[in-house]
Amino acid sequence: MNTLRAKLAVLLTVVIVSVVSVSTGVLIYLFDPPDERQAVGPLTEQIELMEQVVRVTPTLVAIQQKPAGGEIEVDLTDWLRDALKARGAPRNVVVSRKDDLPLLSIPVDNGWIITQIPDLPPQGGVFKLLLIWLALIALGALALSLFLANRMVKPLVLLERAIESVGPDALLPELAITGPAEVRVAAKALNSLSSRLKVAMESRMRLVAAAGHDLRTPITRMRLRAEFVEDDDDSAMWLKDIDELDRIADSAILLVREESGKSAPESLRLDTLVSEIVNELRTLSYDVTLTRSTAGVVRANRTGLNRAFRNLIINAATHGNRARVAVESAPSEVIVVIADDGPGIPPDLIGQVFEPFFRANRARTKHFDGAGLGLTIANEIVQRAGGSIRIENGPLRGLLQTVKLPAEEMRLAGSP
Repeated sequence: MNTLRAKLAVLLTVVIVSVVSVSTGVLIYLFDPPDERQAVGPLTEQIELMEQVVRVTPTLVAIQQKPAGGEIEVDLTDWLRDALKARGAPRNVVVSRKDDLPLLSIPVDNGWIITQIPDLPPQGGVFKLLLIWLALIALGALALSLFLANRMVKPLVLLERAIESVGPDALLPELAITGPAEVRVAAKALNSLSSRLKVAMESRMRLVAAAGHDLRTPITRMRLRAEFVEDDDDSAMWLKDIDELDRIADSAILLVREESGKSAPESLRLDTLVSEIVNELRTLSYDVTLTRSTAGVVRANRTGLNRAFRNLIINAATHGNRARVAVESAPSEVIVVIADDGPGIPPDLIGQVFEPFFRANRARTKHFDGAGLGLTIANEIVQRAGGSIRIENGPLRGLLQTVKLPAEEMRLAGSP
C-alpha cells in the first residue's frame, strides 16, 4: 500500500465502485422495482380467477391428485396465504420450485390445480442482487485500476531504472524510445537531460583543463623571475608559493583526465599493488606499515588505482603521522583499510572530505605540500572501478579510510 501504483489502483477502484453504486441507487429509487411481497398481489387475483374457471367449466382445467413436487418456497407460500386471507378467500396454496421452474398448487374440491407462474424476484430482494452486482463491479474495477495504474507509473519506473543505471561517469545511459506514449515522452526527456548534462560536464572539464594549462606559462615566468631575486629568503618563499601553484594546476589537470579517462581496466592483484606502494613510500621516508595482506583480485585500471592508493596512504602518513595498511579479501569484495594516528576530522566536516581543495584545518595543514585534490582524485578513480571509499574517525583517535572494490575470481597460475 506504500507504493504509488497500489495507491492509484485503490483510488481508481473506489471511484469506479462509488460512481456505479450511486448510479444504481438512483435507478432503483426512480424505477422502484417490486420485491417478492409486492409480486404476490397479482398471484392472488390469478388464484381467484382459476377457481372461478373450475366452478364454471371444470373440463377446461386439469385436476391433479396431489400438489406439485420440488422444493417448497416457504416464505413465498406464507406471503401468498396471508394475502389470500386478507382478501377474504383463505386457501392453503403451495409455491414450489421443480427443475428450476416456479409452480403454484391451488387446492380445489376434487384435488389440486397446478400451474406455472413467472419467476419472482430473487430471494432477499433487490438488496441481495445489488450486493452481487457491486461485488462483480469491484472485481472488474480492481483489475482495470491495476492496469491503468501500471500504465500511469511506467514513466516513473523508467526514471527509477535510469537513475539506478547511472554509471561511474555520472551520466544516464541512452534509453530506447519505445512503448506507450507516456513512456516515450519520459525516455525522450531523460535522453535530452543526459545529453545536456554530458555537454555541461565536458565543458566544465575543458574549462578546468584549459585553466590548468594556461597557468603553466605565467607560473614558468614567475619561477624565472623568482630565481633572480637577490635575497635568498625571499626567493625561497616565492619559489615555494610557485611550487604550490604548480601542484594545484597539475592536480586540476589530473582530475579532469580521471573524470574523462577511458583507460581499459585489467585484472590485478590488489594485495601485490598495495604492497608495492607501501615499499615505495617507505623508501621515500614515509612511516607506512603493511599490517595484514590477503590475496585478492580486482578489475581496474592499474595506473589509476596505483595513484588512488598512493594519495590515500600519503594522506594518512602526512596528516596522521603514520599509516597502517591492511588488505582483506571477502567472497564478493576486496577491502583495504588505512589507519593513522592523526587528529581526525571534525564530524560536521567529514562529509566534505571528497570535495575539491578540502582542508579540515587550513591553519594547521598549510605547512603540508598538496593541492587538496588527492582525496577527490582517489574517490573518482575508485568509483570508476565500481568501488567506494568510506572515511570515518577511529574509535580513539586518527582516521580510518576504508576502500571496497568488487572482487574478481582468482585464477590459478597456468589456468586458461
